[in-house]
Amino acid sequence: MPQITAVFSDVGGVLLTNGWDRDARQRLVEKFDLDGVDFEDRHQLMGPALDTGQLDLDHYLDRTIFYRSRTFAKQSVLDFMYAQSQPFPQSLALMARLAQSYKYLLATLNNESRELNLYRIEKFGLRNYFSVFFSSCFLGVQKPNAQIYRLALEVSQRAPEECVFIDDRSINLECARQLSMHTIHFLNAVQMEADLGSLGVEV
Repeated sequence: MPQITAVFSDVGGVLLTNGWDRDARQRLVEKFDLDGVDFEDRHQLMGPALDTGQLDLDHYLDRTIFYRSRTFAKQSVLDFMYAQSQPFPQSLALMARLAQSYKYLLATLNNESRELNLYRIEKFGLRNYFSVFFSSCFLGVQKPNAQIYRLALEVSQRAPEECVFIDDRSINLECARQLSMHTIHFLNAVQMEADLGSLGVEV
């Protein structure tokens, strides 16, 4: 088996809580007493443009919530959205050990809007672990589209056989696996460390 030289990791669901998933959106609906069906319908229409950098967060909120007058301010919604992000300390500690070994290229490979992505990188010090951020908002394409994995491989100049990709959603692993990348379906940090070890990655 070729030696692993690069570790690509999802962010939400592996290193941090998800930034803006269905559960977070439901909490927003409840907190601000929104029409849940209307908001989710609008999110489904606007979310892909948000995550691929075609729409900024301000205009996303204009289209999903503030298309009519509200009794609350946009900043209150933004504050709520940012507050949903929390760390997974064990996963971050594992990435810190990998980074400190200087043996592997560490990169994120995630779907995220630009504003949330930059906030999470800064808030949780992700630049301390990762050299490159292959985020949908920068690349203009989302997982599980095969093109995002191809871009990550081409830009990093790595053969797929020497790469491992970690994600908490199995659908996001399928194209990576078809491209001959090694994959790990994240369940928890202990399991992730064991699976990395089985691939010869020294943690």
